[in-house]
Amino acid sequence: MKKIFEIQADVCKPLANAKRLEIIYALKDGERSVAELVKTLGLPKPNVSQHLAVLRACGVVKTRRKGVKIYYSIANPKIVKACTLLREVMIEEFEARRKLFSKLRKH
Repeated sequence: MKKIFEIQADVCKPLANAKRLEIIYALKDGERSVAELVKTLGLPKPNVSQHLAVLRACGVVKTRRKGVKIYYSIANPKIVKACTLLREVMIEEFEARRKLFSKLRKH
């Protein structure tokens, strides 16, 4: 049973990076080339390529080659669902804290 938690932690590590999460969201609607991701994210090509390599190594994204271009896509749509769910939980938590702080300020 402990091994599954170790595997889960290994899968989650690459997702603990804001730029990689941006890449995942940029790929949620379909595959894109590195050039498209560079334009969308406004990051230098070497940075995008480095983050894609990490995401590919852990199986978050997959590639398809067409001529000289490589297209990246999400390997499993559940990854996007998991990231979205975690984001929703965070937003709810921030909203609850905001309301609490607002009440405290009134007193």
